[in-house]
Amino acid sequence: MNKVFIFLSSIFFLLLSSSFFIVKEGECGIVLQFGKVLRNNEQKTVVYNPGLHFKLPFLETVKMLDGRIHTMDNQADRFVTKEKKDLIVDSYIKWRINDFSRYYLATGGGDIFQAEVLLKRKFSDRLRSEIGRLNVREIVTDSRGRLTTDVLNSLNKGSVNLEKNSLINVNSMNALGIHVVDVRIKQINLPIEVSDAIYNRMRAEREAVARSQRSQGQEKAEKLRATADYKVSMILSEAQKSALIIKGQGEAEVTKLFAENFSKEPDFYFFIRSLRAYENSFKNDGNIILINSDSEFFQYMNKMLNIKN
Repeated sequence: MNKVFIFLSSIFFLLLSSSFFIVKEGECGIVLQFGKVLRNNEQKTVVYNPGLHFKLPFLETVKMLDGRIHTMDNQADRFVTKEKKDLIVDSYIKWRINDFSRYYLATGGGDIFQAEVLLKRKFSDRLRSEIGRLNVREIVTDSRGRLTTDVLNSLNKGSVNLEKNSLINVNSMNALGIHVVDVRIKQINLPIEVSDAIYNRMRAEREAVARSQRSQGQEKAEKLRATADYKVSMILSEAQKSALIIKGQGEAEVTKLFAENFSKEPDFYFFIRSLRAYENSFKNDGNIILINSDSEFFQYMNKMLNIKN
């Protein structure tokens, strides 16, 4: 009897434990019945939010899917603009599941890796199409926000052609049960070979501008130097002119004073003139003068000699 009770109790607890399941925070659960997604009377997928839930044991199984927002970093890829120029674009996408039934079927059982492969393929096609309609200037300036918005809308809405008897566009990510929350471009670069050519051209242009400015500076410096030299020459010539005028006026004044004073005493004037003549004549500069001692030139000297004798 005890063995039967234990056996029945074990079966009861097994059935009880198989009837309840817990959905963790950040996850959502869908129930599969004989391999098919369980739907309600309105043919909508039954999604279980975090908490404790009940299911039919053995007949139904639970698949846990991550209901949080996922971030997918895309590897930098090469894109061609409207001008047929290459750009290296680095971007990322934020997405989440909005239809768990479609997502489960499209990804082969809710495989995130498979979902991101499909999403990356769609995103690359959309981004390539949008970049192909813009030139480089539009992409790197004010149109970047519009570019990401257009890509986001095209991923969620797809093309205008709808599937028959369906409101879901087959070209949109909604067909995979995915909603793209955000699209961002992290960085836009030129290919190495293009950027090197652009930098070399910019360097050559800057060097040409620098040479032009240096030559203009040297020209201005020469003009300033020539103007300064001219002003210096003018100032010096004016100073020399003024000095000569002042010197001439001084000498004239001296001559006038000598003339006025010596006219009062002519004998003293002749005496002074004779002394200066003696001084200039007897300088020891190698010259020899032969003059008769009785000459009038030595009259004052002879008088001095006679006075001593």
